[in-house]
Amino acid sequence: MAKQTPKYTCVEYRQEMILLGLRQRLANEKLTEKDRLELLREIQELQAFLKMD
Repeated sequence: MAKQTPKYTCVEYRQEMILLGLRQRLANEKLTEKDRLELLREIQELQAFLKMD
């Protein structure tokens, strides 16, 4: 029997693209400390959702 690969959903793709955008903002924008910490928190949440942590 053929081994099934896990499904990669549109939701996962969308979350990965959001994560990429957040990382780019973190790297490229001049942010206040508060905004930087908020971006880091959002990145950690998405990484946990995507099981990347």
